[in-house]
Amino acid sequence: MSISPSITGRNALVFLAVVAGGAALYWMRGILTPLALAVFLAVMIDSFARVLVQRAPRFPERLALPMAILLSILMFGAIVWVVTANGAGFVVQMREYAPRLNEVIAKIAALVGIKVAPTIGDLIDQLNPSRYAGAAAQSLQNFASNAVLVLIYLGFIVASRKGFGRKIVALFPHHAERDGAMQLFQRIRNGVEQYLWIQTVTGLMIAVAAWAVMMLVRLDNALFWAFLIFIAAYIPILGGAIGCILPPLFALVQFPESFWPALILFVALEVIYFVVGNVVLPRMQGDTLNMDPTVVLLSLAVWGALWGVTGMFLSTPLTVAVMLILAQFDGTRWIAILLSEDGDPSGAGLDTPPPGAQPKKKGLRPTSRQNPPEGT
Repeated sequence: MSISPSITGRNALVFLAVVAGGAALYWMRGILTPLALAVFLAVMIDSFARVLVQRAPRFPERLALPMAILLSILMFGAIVWVVTANGAGFVVQMREYAPRLNEVIAKIAALVGIKVAPTIGDLIDQLNPSRYAGAAAQSLQNFASNAVLVLIYLGFIVASRKGFGRKIVALFPHHAERDGAMQLFQRIRNGVEQYLWIQTVTGLMIAVAAWAVMMLVRLDNALFWAFLIFIAAYIPILGGAIGCILPPLFALVQFPESFWPALILFVALEVIYFVVGNVVLPRMQGDTLNMDPTVVLLSLAVWGALWGVTGMFLSTPLTVAVMLILAQFDGTRWIAILLSEDGDPSGAGLDTPPPGAQPKKKGLRPTSRQNPPEGT
């Protein structure tokens, strides 16, 4: 079977474009990472505003966006309070755990046949943490600067949202092209909202159930661990591994005289993640995101290599957006088909708004330059 030279050249051009695009994303990660987070937060705030309008019909529509911003700020403040209030106690207890940790290390060393077990102090001296002090300080500084950039980007995105509709009208003066562009945008937004909704609900389920089990085994800082499990739920696959491993390890340190609390906690967390991941999550997700499970894992690795932890956090919504955009062009549609689960990357399942979103009203489409669509 002969292959047309034009097809070969087109595929080669697409491959080079993908490589060049990945290099550009990596090279500009310092600029694009805060912008991507700001867009993600803007979509979340817009979703809050539309939920307020839908759930409270008498709520003034003009106050929906300011109220959504206020709720987001309060949620961020609650997160900071949980981290600061429980993180300080966690650090203090870690100092008290040093003798118990030495006992655990001694037991593990005896099991593997080591006669003289190292202490935690010996292990820390071998690691030489002073080498990483500069890197840790630089990471904290980068986090602070990125947080400021995210807030600045977010403010400008929220302020310029009303002009988005006019830009769409100017870019696509014909109704057919404009409707197609708006449909693509709506599908991308619905995909991000669907991901947010699913991960938030399932993360809360896992965190609450894990908190109950940790309270039963009397694990210290159960609320702090539950919060970390909830945050880790937004990172596909890797978040589940973190949530299942870290609390049982600290249970070994807290209860060095017995392995049963750690074993009970590990089995319970495995059951919780299995039930939510294999029963609840598929029913909630359905076929809306339409991503192959292998692609979810691959996207986690790729976006993590490009943008670090931020890339892991945004890997699924970014890949959904890339798949929907690639499906619009003949030259890249084959890539979108490979990324999809059922071979149909058009995203038709995303035409239905996610739970909590305001349904579309019929008959509302832009008909002139004086009445463009508004919103983010």
